[in-house]
Amino acid sequence: MSDDPKRHRAGEENLDETIEESFPASDPPANTVETGIRVDATAIVPAVIDNLEAGRFEVTVDGEIAFLDYQRTPQALVLVHTEVPPPLQGRHLADALAKAAIDRGHAEGLAIVAVCPFVKAYLRKHPGSAARQG
Repeated sequence: MSDDPKRHRAGEENLDETIEESFPASDPPANTVETGIRVDATAIVPAVIDNLEAGRFEVTVDGEIAFLDYQRTPQALVLVHTEVPPPLQGRHLADALAKAAIDRGHAEGLAIVAVCPFVKAYLRKHPGSAARQG
């Protein structure tokens, strides 16, 4: 290295040119107005309906119904069985059903009794959902 100030300034100018040429980066930043945000349509969960006559929470997608059967008593909401048809699996519909059922039970002041193995697992993953498991 030389201590020549002119040579040092020339190096800085070259550095400035390099920075100007490489900025902005050739790859646009992710999740901006320019690039947009990729949304997986299968991740959008439709509304869960409490079908009182059938005694189950339901989600209908593409003509298929995923459901969570329950029994309602004056003191508890007993969550019995969750079923998601094969074409709808992998869309987190069972999670949505479990959450809706637990939320509804809590809103009505009912104890949640999980008989369904899926709902038991859901409650273990979401310990904030107070429950009494059967």
